Amino acid sequence: MTLPHSPGNAGEPQASQAVQVHRLEHRQEEEQREERQHSLHMGSSVQRRTYRSSEEEQQFSSEDYALAAALALTASSELSWEAKLRRQTTTVELEERGQKRVGFGNDLERMEMAFLRTQRLLRQRRDWKALRHRTEEKVREAKELIELCSGRGPWFWIPLRSHAIWEHTTVLLTCTVQGSPPFQVTWYKNDIRIDPRLFPPGKYRITNNYGLLTLEIRRCVVEDSGTYTVLVKNAYGQASSFAKVLIRSYLEKDAGFDSDIFKRSMFGPSVEFTSVLKPIFAREKEPFSLTCLFSDDVLEAEQRIQWFRDGRLLRSSTRRQILYADRQAFVKVSCAYKEDEGLYTVRVSSPFGPQEQSAYVFIRDAAAEKPGAPGSPLSVRCLNVHRDCLTLTWAPPSDTRGSIITGYSIELCKGDSEEWVPCHKAPGGTCRCPIQGLTEGQSYRFRVRAISKAGSSLPSKPSEVVVMGDHDAIQRKTEIPFDLGSKITISKSDFEDAVTIPSAPTNVHASEIREAYAVLSWEEPRPRGRAPLTYSLEKSIIGSGTWEAISSETPIKSPRFALLDLEKGKSYVFRVRALNQYGMSDPSEPSEPIALKGKPVTLPPPAQVQAFRDTQTSVSLTWEPVEGGTELLGYYIYSREAGASEWQTVNNKPILDTKFSVPGLRTGKEYEFCIRSVSEAGVGESSAVTQPIRVKQALATPSAPYDFALLSCGKNEMVIGWKPPKRRGGGKILGYFMDQHDSEESDWHPVNHQPIPSRVCKVTNLHEGHFYEFRARAVNWAGTGELSAPSSLFECKEWTMPEPGPPYDVRVSEVKATSVMLQWEPPLYIGVGPVTGYRVSFQEKGSEEWKPVTPDVTSGTHLRVSDLQPGKQYMFQIQAVNSAGLGQPSVPTDPVLLEDKPDAREIEVGVDEEGRIYLAFEAPEAPDFSEFQWSKDYKGPPDPQRVEVEDEITKSKVILKEPDLQDLGVYSVVVPDADEDTSASHTLTEEELNKLKKLSHEIRNPVVKLISGWNVDILEQGEVRLWLEVEKLSPAAELHLIFNEKEIFSSPVNEFDKLLRKADATRRDWKRKQGPYFQEPLKWKVTEDCQVLLTCKVTNTKKETRFQWFFQKKDAPSGQYDPQTGAGLLCIEAFSKEDQGLYRAVVSDDRGEDDTILDLTGEGLDAVLTELGRIGALSATPLKIQGTEEGIRLFSKVKFYHMEYMKTTWFHKDKRLESGDRVRAGTTLDEIWLHILDPKDSDKGKYTLEITAGKEARQLSADLSGQAFDDALAEHQRLKALAVIEKNRAKVVRGLPDVATIMEDKTLCLTCVISGDPSPEISWLKNDQPVSFLDRYHMEVKGTEVTITIEKVTSEDSGRYGIFVKNKYGSETGQVTISVFKHGEEPKELKKM
Repeated sequence: MTLPHSPGNAGEPQASQAVQVHRLEHRQEEEQREERQHSLHMGSSVQRRTYRSSEEEQQFSSEDYALAAALALTASSELSWEAKLRRQTTTVELEERGQKRVGFGNDLERMEMAFLRTQRLLRQRRDWKALRHRTEEKVREAKELIELCSGRGPWFWIPLRSHAIWEHTTVLLTCTVQGSPPFQVTWYKNDIRIDPRLFPPGKYRITNNYGLLTLEIRRCVVEDSGTYTVLVKNAYGQASSFAKVLIRSYLEKDAGFDSDIFKRSMFGPSVEFTSVLKPIFAREKEPFSLTCLFSDDVLEAEQRIQWFRDGRLLRSSTRRQILYADRQAFVKVSCAYKEDEGLYTVRVSSPFGPQEQSAYVFIRDAAAEKPGAPGSPLSVRCLNVHRDCLTLTWAPPSDTRGSIITGYSIELCKGDSEEWVPCHKAPGGTCRCPIQGLTEGQSYRFRVRAISKAGSSLPSKPSEVVVMGDHDAIQRKTEIPFDLGSKITISKSDFEDAVTIPSAPTNVHASEIREAYAVLSWEEPRPRGRAPLTYSLEKSIIGSGTWEAISSETPIKSPRFALLDLEKGKSYVFRVRALNQYGMSDPSEPSEPIALKGKPVTLPPPAQVQAFRDTQTSVSLTWEPVEGGTELLGYYIYSREAGASEWQTVNNKPILDTKFSVPGLRTGKEYEFCIRSVSEAGVGESSAVTQPIRVKQALATPSAPYDFALLSCGKNEMVIGWKPPKRRGGGKILGYFMDQHDSEESDWHPVNHQPIPSRVCKVTNLHEGHFYEFRARAVNWAGTGELSAPSSLFECKEWTMPEPGPPYDVRVSEVKATSVMLQWEPPLYIGVGPVTGYRVSFQEKGSEEWKPVTPDVTSGTHLRVSDLQPGKQYMFQIQAVNSAGLGQPSVPTDPVLLEDKPDAREIEVGVDEEGRIYLAFEAPEAPDFSEFQWSKDYKGPPDPQRVEVEDEITKSKVILKEPDLQDLGVYSVVVPDADEDTSASHTLTEEELNKLKKLSHEIRNPVVKLISGWNVDILEQGEVRLWLEVEKLSPAAELHLIFNEKEIFSSPVNEFDKLLRKADATRRDWKRKQGPYFQEPLKWKVTEDCQVLLTCKVTNTKKETRFQWFFQKKDAPSGQYDPQTGAGLLCIEAFSKEDQGLYRAVVSDDRGEDDTILDLTGEGLDAVLTELGRIGALSATPLKIQGTEEGIRLFSKVKFYHMEYMKTTWFHKDKRLESGDRVRAGTTLDEIWLHILDPKDSDKGKYTLEITAGKEARQLSADLSGQAFDDALAEHQRLKALAVIEKNRAKVVRGLPDVATIMEDKTLCLTCVISGDPSPEISWLKNDQPVSFLDRYHMEVKGTEVTITIEKVTSEDSGRYGIFVKNKYGSETGQVTISVFKHGEEPKELKKM
């Protein structure tokens, strides 16, 4: 059969080419498929090997989890692609064979086609089988990989949470856990495994639903409360989660997580403080301790009890011990220093949160070795420690004891030895000093003493031990980590050549400049070599052009050196060379000019110092902080009683806060306060003195009333009583507001709209049979206080019981070590009959038994309970008795601690100046506007017909109008508004009353008492004088002389007056010497330093004696007084006519007062100034010669000069000189000078200065010739040339501001004035780059005015602009910062760049 020809026959070459293309594509696809499968196979193998060899948790990607699906898709895609390609290839081959075998017939063709079909099917089956086997192998490996990757320890996706439920309900604890392989689950309660089989059926139900774990607890009871824990584990690890379960019983407010029952069961017993920390006033070098008591033993006391000072945790040391024993915690310091001063806090952890108590410890200065010496410095620290030098800093003492600190002495101690050696002295104006010449590797300690004219202080506390070494060596080392935690340390010196001569040091600069020294610092040379380095320094005075080596006692090993020998007023430059064993480096670049600063200025005092009431013994201070930056070390506080002149230091350690509570003050006294800033420059001036403030408790709102009681009840009314607030807020309780609440309603309703003055309230319009609860709040001058807790529920049901109701308002007063006084009010409900008596019972705190005080009932409403045990706490209650028996008990009193208070006040009994008998009671701690309630025999106020009551702010007095036997009895007084018991009593007996009446009669009817009998004096002229001495007489006294029963009138009046005056003077002198008096009156003397000293001496003094200095009737605080020697001293440093006036010294105590006065006016002033002039003339130094810009100057220094009392005359070659055009003479306070202008050869010769002061005259001479004249003339010419240069050099005189702001699109004009001869060259800079005057920039020069104009400024024009002017004499730059802001914005002030 011949196949028909198709149109494609003509394209045989095209068919053959297509087959080849198909075959090529087939081979390429086969190769790509094998590469892809191989990469997949290798990728899974690598992942599997990585997982098996890793100990860390694996993170799987989506490719890992979809591996099996990917292989299946790959296989299916390969199969479909091969089938399609084979079909295409077979079709082409058949077409080729058909063309070649047309002549064989159809049978052969069919057989061939069947063979090919069979061959194709077999090949497909073989490929399918191989693919299926390969896919199954891949899937099996992927499953193994996934299972291996998913194997890990369990972990909680959602942990357990705590529950609080009511009793008899069900709780379900649930959590979610993940992990592989499956894990084992175990439940625990309070660390005991839960086995449901050991409990009633259905009590516990445990489930595990694919990682969702549940524990169901049914029919819960209180005993089911506890900690429940679930523990899950498998082969890879375990995990646990816990939760607390609280089963609430119906106990209302006593249930829940906040209940005491739960906290004690979960966390153990609570610990409370049973004592209060009080301020400690210790003394330097002496021990002190703080102690606090706890209510129970503290478990793990070392971890739970912590002590802090100023917020820093304290640890035990050689000086400090922190102990706990017998429910007491101690801090004991064996030797106190000022650094130990501060706020001490003890903190103890508790189930109810940490509890704290704090108290301030004050360390007073120890007694000085010499009277008047200042207190010791403190806070000695070592800074900038190097190989051979460091910087020492300290804080100045607060008390200089009246003498100015002139310097500080520094001592050092090497190693552990206790040998202290003086090493340096620092000037008094600074608390900072460099120490040099130390030994590398040696340890040191330092201490400081303050020095004044009175002597040296005690040494400060030694500094911490410091070891000298190269502390910068760490920066030259580099650590390279390797091999799981190991490190290799490489030093930069390892890369240095061992024989390299070091290069020059760099960055030579002054790191610190003070009044007496400057510290020069530099950086080490790079490269530096491996050999150890030392340094040599050179200095040069500006303008000298020469370098001078700076000598040092020891080699300089550190890149830091203190320059201690610089002269004030001169500028220096320095350079440094490095040296090692191979040689010396080149010099470094010179430093910038360095000059010593002036005397450091102390910081100003704080402003707005205000004092406020705080407690009964303290005052709170606040003030504004001082802007001192790092220079501020803190503040010193000073106090004094109002009217006193001497200030007392409050704190001896500077405080950094701006508020402080000053404790230890006397209640009721008025005090004044001032504050000083402390810095390294010393203690600054005092702030403005506060207004006097009386020490009283600060006024605050009162606390809540408590202990409500039902006193009486009717059908629709109740009478409620309560106790007053424990804290009354420092003021009188004005009344109470009360609310009521019906238990059947939801809202509270007010009972009264105006304050109830008493603590008993009758509530009406109630519903019989309903239950009510009440609450109240107190009111004082500060406002309404805290709201009380609701009372118990009281049923409104009329009382019909035969027994009486409860007494109320039980008060405890006059608390002693073994007795108390009880008073109460009778019950409002008396039952069937009158009250016949009262039964008083007591209960010791901690006991549950009430014991009667007396076997019989008490008839009155007061009773003194005696024979109690001191130091214990008691509670008391009262029951009324009638014919039916004992009534309801009163509300028990609060626990009362029996002890004798050391500051308890008693009633004072006496007779005043008018002869009135009085009983007085003073209570400085009494609140403002409080009342003193007096009572006689505890039955009420005394009879106003017999007594008169006079009340003052803190004192009350009962005056007996006509004292007789009716006034005998017990007088008691109480201050009801005080927080603490403020009461007293006194029994006035007949014997005491008779003594008082006798004393009253003597005062009202005085008899002149004789001090001496008759004395006889025989005068020079033979006259006989009779005299006697009596007590002081009033002006109304009359004198009658009786001789032989006849009055004598013949005595001359003048003689009698003289005798009277002499007797009065003798009496005054005798009386004066009964107290402190001046043994030596005020006198003056002038010292060699031209200081005027006013001295006096006091004798017959005691500790309480006060000494005061006055000048022109004003207090003179600079005056000093030594109580041990009695010497008084007032030093006037620079005496002038402003110091003229009356000086007065006063000494006084409770025995009397004496004074002495010195008049330094008129002749007295002339005498002092004349003596000053004489000593000033003798103090003149030899004449010195100095070249100046104008000429040659001769001068002499003096310690004092006054034109009126000192005259000066100059001579040249024995010829008197007068001031003229070329010679000028003048004086200052400390210098006498002669100035020769434009010196010439004729000015050579001998010059003489004659100084005359009174009768003293002194002559000083100097020879201005030869080398002296040449040197002075050369210096004059040099300075004159420098002045010419300075005058003519280019300068920017004025005009440019520091900062300028301008809005966008405006035109900016900057104008400045320049000077210089010749006219300087001008250029403008912007951000240190030249300005191109194009487009918007223009410059205009008019004479000495230079103007730059910028049109339409933009934000890009912001920056720093400068004008640079230069001529042959020098250059200068003026700068201004320009800020351009946008429309609508506020201009921002730029800081100076």
